[in-house]
Amino acid sequence: MNEKTGMRGLVGMAPWRWLAAGLTAATLAACGGGGSGGTGTLRVALTDAPSCGYDHVYVTVERVRVHQSSSAGDAEAGWSEIVLSPARRIDLLDLTNGVLEELGNTDLPAGDYQQIRLVLSENTGSAPLANAVQPTGGSTVALDTPSGTQSGLKLQAHFNVPAGQTADVALDFDACKSVVATGSPGKYNLKPVISVIPILTAIEGYVATNIANSGTLVTAQLTDGTRVRGTTPGTTDGKFRLVVLPNSNYSVVVAAAARETAAVTGVPVTTGTTALNPVAAPIAPASSAVASVSGTVTTGSSVPVAGATVRATQALTGGPTIQVASQITGATGGYALSLPLAAPIRAPYAGGAALAFAADGAVAGKYSFEAKAQGYLTQTTGVIALSGDIAQDFVLSPSP
Repeated sequence: MNEKTGMRGLVGMAPWRWLAAGLTAATLAACGGGGSGGTGTLRVALTDAPSCGYDHVYVTVERVRVHQSSSAGDAEAGWSEIVLSPARRIDLLDLTNGVLEELGNTDLPAGDYQQIRLVLSENTGSAPLANAVQPTGGSTVALDTPSGTQSGLKLQAHFNVPAGQTADVALDFDACKSVVATGSPGKYNLKPVISVIPILTAIEGYVATNIANSGTLVTAQLTDGTRVRGTTPGTTDGKFRLVVLPNSNYSVVVAAAARETAAVTGVPVTTGTTALNPVAAPIAPASSAVASVSGTVTTGSSVPVAGATVRATQALTGGPTIQVASQITGATGGYALSLPLAAPIRAPYAGGAALAFAADGAVAGKYSFEAKAQGYLTQTTGVIALSGDIAQDFVLSPSP
């Protein structure tokens, strides 16, 4: 992977992943209305959060189309586009920890834009795995992308391209939520979950090198435990970057196998890079005994629900709530979460200085669980105090 840092002014010190792809930028006729006069430049990149249960998730991108109207149809005038020639096959799971794959740029009328289409190549006889997925421990199989290869994956957006300036936008492609196992073994559908975010912000910090591995997940969460961004730390220095974050205050949560959960609360993100802690004072959660919570997600008629998200949260004393673990169910509807029994440790944001962690003993081993899936009502439990392994099944009802 060829990484360059020549565009650091855009995303702090985040690496940009460049590939020699012979990009051509083609500007189509501009739509009437909405412009502010003159032209600007749009530059688009692709990024991804860590995936669940997959070694590789491939998509092959042909072009990116943008329009000032959120309701513009495929054949309407006013589309501008970035054409990738040749089309580029991208492993989404390479694009974590601040890595962005630039798709190209184009000049277009200045103004507000409301729609992006990400157009993918088809799986064909000559390229049967243009879009594909490799489950962990399994073989690479085709990924069905019905809309992505025709009109394109339609993304609602709201960004401004100033006259005479460049607007940088990231398409945050959450492979973990976008790849859904069907009821048939070895069959997967792409139901894309993609956010369109201006590239302005990042949180940067360090975990101890003894937990810097692919099993450690660092996430930026809202106060209700909703995960906004996630990554794995670098294996040599423990450094992590959480990029393209909307302006807000976050909890940065570190979850590592058989370790205490660590949470840094009240981390502000406005512009540029927010330094969480220095390399000399990494986040170092101690070892912990664990309990396994496992079960199935089914319908009322005992049909497994594939693609459901099961998550475990803890309500810290006085707030906020943090998500400790989550998993996407496969074709059998099964899941298994390994959760620490030790108290989580928490520290308030310290402006980039060393963090002062303290154990939140009142919530040790206490978790709430949630199962949700598209087309079904979300089911939640109350607080469950764990002392060992338990079974927790969910039966979902269809949404009205």
